[in-house]
Amino acid sequence: MPGHGAKLEKANLIVVEPPKPADTPPSLAKVLSSPKVGEGEIKFQFNPKQYTVTKSASWTRRETKAADNATMPEYIGPQPRSINLEIFLDETEAAAPKLTKSVELLFRCLVPTAESLRAQKPSPPWVVFGWGSSIHLVGIVTSVNASYTLFRSDGTPTRALCNLTLEEVPTNAPRQNPTSGGLTARATHRVVAGDTLASIAFAEYHDPTRWRTIAEANGIDDPIRLRLGAELLVPPRSEALS
Repeated sequence: MPGHGAKLEKANLIVVEPPKPADTPPSLAKVLSSPKVGEGEIKFQFNPKQYTVTKSASWTRRETKAADNATMPEYIGPQPRSINLEIFLDETEAAAPKLTKSVELLFRCLVPTAESLRAQKPSPPWVVFGWGSSIHLVGIVTSVNASYTLFRSDGTPTRALCNLTLEEVPTNAPRQNPTSGGLTARATHRVVAGDTLASIAFAEYHDPTRWRTIAEANGIDDPIRLRLGAELLVPPRSEALS
């Protein structure tokens, strides 16, 4: 339950074209500014009751026929995090239910986008799972299971429960504290004419000298040249002043 007077934040899933080039870890701001796919976003009507985060590591053992015991394991490397969550969709009161469009958007996350096919680099969309001011995972959808549970007399689905598995892809965005595992993304700023990193830092932190915090969060090498319309990630004030 949120505290008295607190705003109830809703979770959401943003679906975007894979950033280019696909083989270079992009900044979080670049992911968020990528063109959206289809409807572009699924806003959760009801926040998840829970979601499961999984991460594993790879190990190997060399086989030795003459050994009495197993050999020592050798560490290979970490596997990406994955999140399993449920999305409950309910449009029983809607005059013209669009529930199937939301479900189809989830299934589109499993096939290459038209844009990636034209570029001859087939890739499914990337997704950003966020909740309130936190982004919990930037990744791809590896599985979708949709169960339609309520229908109108003409067979139109009005209620569905969707189970998703998301797998992390690397970005250059900074992390929050190790226990949260989330990506810092409290706010974004769309660049307009006349903007500089110093002016954005002054507006956000009341200190223009903190512009490097924004530059590092967005992988900006040249702070003078800002692309009009670009969405910049603005780290929390606590991070800028640390």
